[in-house]
Amino acid sequence: MCLVSATPLAATAVSVWLQVGSRVFVFFDLTVDDQSVYPKELRDQYIMSKTLGSGACGEVKLAFERKTCKKVAIKIISKRKFAIGSETEADPAPKVETEIEILKKLNHPCIIKIKDFFDAEDYYIVLELMEGGELFDRVVGNKRLKEATCKLYFYQMLLAVQYLHENGIIHRDLKPENVLLSSQKEDCLIKITDFGQSKILGETSLMRTLCGTPTYLAPEVLNSFGTAGYNRAVDCWSLGVILFICLSGYPPFSEHKTQVSLKDQITSGKFNFISEVWAEVSEKALDLVKKLLIVDPKVRFTTEEALRHPWLQDEDMKRKFQNLLFEENKPTALPQVPAQPSTSQKRLLEGEAEDADTTKRLAVCAAVS
Repeated sequence: MCLVSATPLAATAVSVWLQVGSRVFVFFDLTVDDQSVYPKELRDQYIMSKTLGSGACGEVKLAFERKTCKKVAIKIISKRKFAIGSETEADPAPKVETEIEILKKLNHPCIIKIKDFFDAEDYYIVLELMEGGELFDRVVGNKRLKEATCKLYFYQMLLAVQYLHENGIIHRDLKPENVLLSSQKEDCLIKITDFGQSKILGETSLMRTLCGTPTYLAPEVLNSFGTAGYNRAVDCWSLGVILFICLSGYPPFSEHKTQVSLKDQITSGKFNFISEVWAEVSEKALDLVKKLLIVDPKVRFTTEEALRHPWLQDEDMKRKFQNLLFEENKPTALPQVPAQPSTSQKRLLEGEAEDADTTKRLAVCAAVS
């Protein structure tokens, strides 16, 4: 099969394929986006393609592994931009090293997997590709998600964060932008990503730094000002904010729709409740949101308590999750191409056919005589 495009190819194009036997060739116009800008050790293993997303300190690109032609995502962290954009920390190395250390030690189906890492003029983190994009875009595109879909996604988020906490890791920057979807289908696997703000800590450790995205920050973080400590309960608060957004389509705390400051809204736990919107959501779902958005971290639900909540005791949803896991781990079969015999094999086969025909005719003659 050969598909040909009549338009000039850019390096972002991935639509031109040539399949010969079990090999797939991808063609790029490298004059538009020269691969030489990337370090040689990276180019030796991967072909860089289009940009999937970008931020203040870098971008994420689609790439193809040369050996397998499998798609991956490569997170590029610009050392120069990081130094310029950071007021408190000019050297990005500690954060990047922490992220790499965390990703390498983790192995969970709902946490993004690292495949490789390159330290050159910039940092290059090779990750598994999630075809469905960010949860944020899915929520914005649909205005709000179906409750059953929210339940499937949130169950996976809880499993991932529970695993992190059991391994002494606090994410500290959970938000819809850091939850990736495995496909464009409504029912799909999700994976937690972006461990740049994460912290590895001991059982009794407390954190004192102010980090994370303001809308998703827990009250104790905003009240700490770098003095009072806080712990893994901050992730559970962020999960509550994410669940609120998925179910309703709007954030629980916002500085745009009230005279009360964002900090005061969060520290008081007074979220924006629109009764008409929540009338379409079950009482059990709302109850779980409320238990995750409790101001006192000692009373706030843990991931274990959330997983035991009645809203998540749904065997159909759990069975769907297990089926999705099975599909993801199912080995991909390469296309089978019938083997074509060589010229000598053809002659041998033709000779065998002639011998068989001769034997058959002799048998008929013997029977007649």
